[in-house]
Amino acid sequence: MRTLLRRTGTAAAVTAAAAVLASGCGLPDATEAEPETTTFPFDGDVLDVQADGTPTDLVAADRGDVEVTRWIATRGDPDVSSTWSLEDGTLRLDNSCRGVCIYDDRFRVEVPEGVRVLRDGEPTDLEGE
Repeated sequence: MRTLLRRTGTAAAVTAAAAVLASGCGLPDATEAEPETTTFPFDGDVLDVQADGTPTDLVAADRGDVEVTRWIATRGDPDVSSTWSLEDGTLRLDNSCRGVCIYDDRFRVEVPEGVRVLRDGEPTDLEGE
């Protein structure tokens, strides 16, 4: 699990985290979030997955497209924005926020069997973190 605390100032971030923990809510857990899924057409030989450090499972599958599933769990009312796009062989996956945000996120990417996969431009196995 990866929990991010994005901040506009260190004091504000510490205060927000302390308030969440003191309220008994605990930290968000992406495994409890509702999944969202989309597919992208793909006919290339190489796919570069750029997930900006978010845990991302890469899985070879018997399919002709690329399927992406994402989970985002938040606490409070953070302004989390999420984008995903596939262009010119690069799959960009990004979750970001404004201000103080406490959230946990992850992705799962199913790629057609036989496609060479890169993670942030570097060769990788078809296994996530």
